[in-house]
Amino acid sequence: MAQIHAIGRRKTSVARVYLQEGKGDIKINGLDYKAYFDTGALHYKVEQAFALTETTGSFDVKVNVEGGGITGQAEAIRLGIARALVQINPENKPTLKVDGLMTRDPRMVERKKFGQKKARKRFQFSKR
Repeated sequence: MAQIHAIGRRKTSVARVYLQEGKGDIKINGLDYKAYFDTGALHYKVEQAFALTETTGSFDVKVNVEGGGITGQAEAIRLGIARALVQINPENKPTLKVDGLMTRDPRMVERKKFGQKKARKRFQFSKR
C-alpha cells in the first residue's frame, strides 16, 4: 500500500496526515504523539478514529501540524486521520460519521470590530 495523504483543519490549525501500513507509530512534527500532547484526553482524540474502525496498531502515521492551540491541533489531526481511513476503506465512513469524525467543525474566532473593545463587547457608555 502506498502512502495516503489527507488534510484536517480546526479553527486555525492545519494538519497534514500521511498514513501507511505499519505497526502503529504516530509521529507529530517529528515527536511521538504522547510527548507532543501531554493529556490523556488529547491522546484519546488522536486515537479515536482507529478505535472506532478497529484498526489500532495497523498503520503508521506521520503528521505535520501548525497553527492554533493544542486542542485545535488534536481535532485537526483526528479529522485528517478519519479522512485517510475513509480513502483506504470507504466502508469506514458510516462508522466515523455517526460519531462526528467526518465533519469539519466550521467554528472560528469572530474578528474584532473597530470602535469596539472586542468582537461583540462595546466600550463603556457614559451618558454625561
